[in-house]
Amino acid sequence: MANRLTALSVKTTALALALGFSAQAAANMYRYTDENGQIVISSTIPQEATKRGYDILSNNGRVIETIPPAPTEEEIAAREAEKQRQKELAEQREQDRALLKRFSHPDQAAKAMHRKIRELEGLIQLKRGNISVISSQLDNEQSRAANMERAGREIPEGTLEKIRRLEAQIRDIEREIASQTQEIDELRKAFEDDIERLEEVTGEARTLPLRSEERRVGKECRSRWS
Repeated sequence: MANRLTALSVKTTALALALGFSAQAAANMYRYTDENGQIVISSTIPQEATKRGYDILSNNGRVIETIPPAPTEEEIAAREAEKQRQKELAEQREQDRALLKRFSHPDQAAKAMHRKIRELEGLIQLKRGNISVISSQLDNEQSRAANMERAGREIPEGTLEKIRRLEAQIRDIEREIASQTQEIDELRKAFEDDIERLEEVTGEARTLPLRSEERRVGKECRSRWS
């Protein structure tokens, strides 16, 4: 019985010592700089001091881990700006790859631009022709209505309705022409931006003109020197 109590006492003592050693090993210290610039070593660290960075020390004074200072507002802004710059660079690289799949030389883009603009200008020209035809019909109807008025006759509702319909058709076509004219301007601007970027990416300069004025000047120059 005494032997069993002695064995139990030994085990209890060993367990207590082990727990004591574990608690001591876990009781890390902190080394930080206080608000006066003094180095402090303590078992606790104020919240404000953590912003300045600190070291975690073992029970024998060895540095276990170094926690860097919290970034300043300027550093955070600089990091965000750099992150945004890298994002924009990645997007630009992707756009460049897509652009080079479409065109390998600035002149290819210039040719495509002129072709699309000619197509739209052709549609606008057709619509102007339609306006001319409708305007002629409108003039005839308005002349007939004016003659009836001068003769003291009442203008039929059908004639007035036709005049209104013709006027509405002209307005609709004019709106379409205005929309397509704006489309040409936007298309030209987009192509000119692409051409400028292609010159930067490929290192090749375009040889084709971008505007009809440039084409006319080029023809005049060639005629003058021929």
